[in-house]
Amino acid sequence: MTAHDIVIRPIITEKSMSAIGAKKYTFEVARDANKIQIASAIEELFKVKVAKVNTLHVRGHLRRQGRTQGYTAAWKKAVVTLTPDSKGIEFFEGMM
Repeated sequence: MTAHDIVIRPIITEKSMSAIGAKKYTFEVARDANKIQIASAIEELFKVKVAKVNTLHVRGHLRRQGRTQGYTAAWKKAVVTLTPDSKGIEFFEGMM
C-alpha cells in the first residue's frame, strides 16, 4: 500500500481547523491502515515529523430520499499530532 492509498483526503471542518494551532491535522484514511502506516504515510507525503496518531471509525448515517432509505459509507478518521519542532502542513495553512 502506498502513501496515497492510505491518506484519502483531508477533513476540513470548523472543529478540525481549530485544532491546527495545536499542530493536529485530520484526515480520512484507508479502513485497513494502522497507526504506524498512517504516521509513515503522513511523514512521506508532507515531509513532517509525526508525534502521535489517534484513529476512530465513523459509522455510516441513515439517509432518506422519499420512501427509500440507506446508509452512507462508513470510514476511518485519523487525527495526526506533529512534533513541536516540526513545520506545519502547507495545505492547511492556506485555509486559515
